Amino acid sequence: MSGTPGLIARWRDRLPVTARTPLITLGEGNTPLVRVDRVAKAAGLPPGSVFVKVEGANPTGSFKDRGMTLAISKAVESGATGVLCASTGNTSASAAAYAARAGLRCVVFLPAGKVAAGKLSQAVMHGAEIVEVAGNFDEALVMAGEAAKTKGFALVNSSNPFRLQGQKTAAFEIIEQLGRAPDNHFIPVGNAGNITAYWMGYKESGAKPRMFGWQAAGAAPLVSGKAVKNPSTLATAIRIGCPVSWNGAIAARDESGGAIGKVTDAEILAAYRLLSSTEGVFCEPSSAASVAGLLKLGRARKAPAGLTVCVLTGNGLKDPGITARWKPKIRRVKAGGAIKL
Repeated sequence: MSGTPGLIARWRDRLPVTARTPLITLGEGNTPLVRVDRVAKAAGLPPGSVFVKVEGANPTGSFKDRGMTLAISKAVESGATGVLCASTGNTSASAAAYAARAGLRCVVFLPAGKVAAGKLSQAVMHGAEIVEVAGNFDEALVMAGEAAKTKGFALVNSSNPFRLQGQKTAAFEIIEQLGRAPDNHFIPVGNAGNITAYWMGYKESGAKPRMFGWQAAGAAPLVSGKAVKNPSTLATAIRIGCPVSWNGAIAARDESGGAIGKVTDAEILAAYRLLSSTEGVFCEPSSAASVAGLLKLGRARKAPAGLTVCVLTGNGLKDPGITARWKPKIRRVKAGGAIKL
């Protein structure tokens, strides 16, 4: 058991667990909620009105750990000898880590050449068996699902209901940290499990913030209303053309009176840079889609009033190659020499 109890222990009475459910945890959950006044100003909103939920502070650096602790715990309870998933990166890293913790085999199906180095390195070091698929994520997910049926492994993608049950706990935390529910909730949308899970958590808490989901412009099936055959965006974690939780995302939007929109890669990178350079919060590009969406509404003078929380789903070190777009200003001096600052 981890030195910290993790979210199953914290929210046991609100999760589908029994006395027989083992506790496979790395101490996930309880992530920071950070006030970001410079983001608020850029969106035309008052100080103290915008916060970011820093999910990159979870053990493997992404929100996926919330669902994975429960999915792996239930897999062990059911007698599974292994788990598998398809992934754009974060799911594979999390599944591999929790499977290692549980002593299970882990097989991950990854779209070849489409997974960021930081995420791939995690899956490798946690001992995952990697299957590279010459196709996109959606095609890899079909293969993973078929393999799960034939091998009897537990599929731990967000189609696994225990994943969403674990992820809903972030909504509980936000309410606890703020002392009330936010008025608006902004979140990146890829496979759409997370927006579905947050809405589930809010509803169970009797709360109804407006849910604003944001997709990358090159991978925005929920905006266009049809699947995208070849999704394209530098935000690899949301490069998904046919979300598994499509209906859940639409329900969250409609039931909350919110919206699902799209942001360009340039808008995502601008938000990514603003967060890191002015707020000290380094997230992966996909995460910044939530803030990019808020800024986009702000430029149109349509940013919603009230208290807003933007979810940052993963740590910036997940996708280190993106930082190469900004060339550092470096001065080289001899050791011991004087330097004017």
